[in-house]
Amino acid sequence: MLAGMELRQLRYFVTVAEEGNISRAAQKVFLTQPALSLQIKALEEAIGQPLLDRQAHSIRLTPAGQTLLQEARELLRHADLTIERVRAMGDRIRLRVGYAPSLATDILSVAVEAFTHKHPTARVEMLDLSTNEMRTGLENCELDLAVSIETKHDVKGVEWKPLLRAPWHLAVNEHHALCSRTKVTPIEVAREPLLVFCQRDYPEYWSIVTGWLRQHRQRPKIAGEYDGIHSLLAGVQSGLGVGIVTSRSANLISRRVRLTTLSKAPNPLCIAAGFRGERATDKPLGVLIEELRLAANYIT
Repeated sequence: MLAGMELRQLRYFVTVAEEGNISRAAQKVFLTQPALSLQIKALEEAIGQPLLDRQAHSIRLTPAGQTLLQEARELLRHADLTIERVRAMGDRIRLRVGYAPSLATDILSVAVEAFTHKHPTARVEMLDLSTNEMRTGLENCELDLAVSIETKHDVKGVEWKPLLRAPWHLAVNEHHALCSRTKVTPIEVAREPLLVFCQRDYPEYWSIVTGWLRQHRQRPKIAGEYDGIHSLLAGVQSGLGVGIVTSRSANLISRRVRLTTLSKAPNPLCIAAGFRGERATDKPLGVLIEELRLAANYIT
């Protein structure tokens, strides 16, 4: 299309062409007849071709006008669709959720499914992150929600809604001597090569596990640090050591790994939904948190 042409003028032209009469078209677009005639004339000047064959009581399209009518209808249709898409994007809900697979995969999937039924245009992004990454994401407002451990040393301004509590277990290879034990003591755990989550990325986990062993006057034999539950369980499955995990990991373990009960286990882990306090009145976020709570009650 030529530079001097405006969408508004094209709409006026299409209306005139469809009505076949300047006066009726002027009424339809809420302009006076002279004003509409000036707009059509300006369009003709921009194109450099006459578009209308004006007669006493009617108009006819010139060949250039007939071509422009077809092109203008298509152009205006695309313009209208573009505007609708932009408006829809502006109204679309977008929530970025950080989570730990070992703690929240099942409840999060159920909650998000229920949430999107209520908000079908919503976009929920689920990000597999470490505890520290989630904390940083909340602090920098890069995350709207984190489903993780309820930390004692929270980022300022972050609130937590408890969802469930998960007891601790010892993950062992199916052929390990401790596999058949009813309960495993802290002393027995301390004798084994221990596979743990990376201290840098999971400081709360590290504090809980090492603190529990120190409480029982034991020192862990750290045999490997892992960046996530899947790699840690792979290490256990390979016989590289044992791992202390919560019951929430049960749906992730293979048949070659077993969860055994810990004697005098650490306090159950509180899994919670964390968000910035200023978002407390955000209705879509509140709906997702409520769906998480319902999913946690249903699954547990």
